[in-house]
Amino acid sequence: MTQHAQTGRTITLALGLSLGLTVSAGSTLAEEIPAPIAALEDEGLTVHGTFDAPSGLTGYATSMQGRELSVYLTSDGEHAIIGNMVDADGNNLSTEPLERLVSGPQNALDWQALEESAWIADGDDEAQRTVYTFTDPNCPFCSQFWQSARPWIDAGDVQLRHVMVGILQRDSPRMAISMLAADNPSQALNAHESGDPIEPLESLSREWEMELQKNHDLMKSFGLYATPSILYMEDGKLLSSQGAPAPDKLEEIMGSPAP
Repeated sequence: MTQHAQTGRTITLALGLSLGLTVSAGSTLAEEIPAPIAALEDEGLTVHGTFDAPSGLTGYATSMQGRELSVYLTSDGEHAIIGNMVDADGNNLSTEPLERLVSGPQNALDWQALEESAWIADGDDEAQRTVYTFTDPNCPFCSQFWQSARPWIDAGDVQLRHVMVGILQRDSPRMAISMLAADNPSQALNAHESGDPIEPLESLSREWEMELQKNHDLMKSFGLYATPSILYMEDGKLLSSQGAPAPDKLEEIMGSPAP
């Protein structure tokens, strides 16, 4: 179990193929930032990097409000085109640079934030696959997910990491902290989910209260508001699922059919 949290961001959103808005700006800003790009930054766009593009254009990998956007600067530096570039065969030329410069690094930061949160391990530390789930002690669907995951956990294939939150009932925060602060958090969690509810601590340390709040902030930073909220990596992409997953979704989350 680790006990530190950092804020993350929402999961990557896919864009449809489109060519869109043209932006012009004639004012002179910082020399290293072309005026149209600076104008977009003033509107809230974040530039993550540049990449080579055909026809004398310069590509910019950007994002706004969690959405990835490709921007193409004309060779004269006077105009910027927002949208995906498609070649004669219909291939989206914006996908690779956006994944490399925006979603890939962001996924790594989000995964690190999960690793540094306050979580309780369920399963083998040497398991090949790790799945994070935001868990409330009073959540029946969290218990359902815990039970459904037993074949993969018992086989040593997956480790679930329960990022504890207390959002459903009045005593949820106290129960969540009591699990995190237990002498054996994993044992306390498994006993609770097996039908032997944990006895809440009478006194809670300020340190653990702060750790729980960090977990709440992290959950919100992903745009997640229900439990269980499950996060996992697939082909380098951070994916999420909310609620107790259906059997086919469960296999996707766990990375294989049930052992």
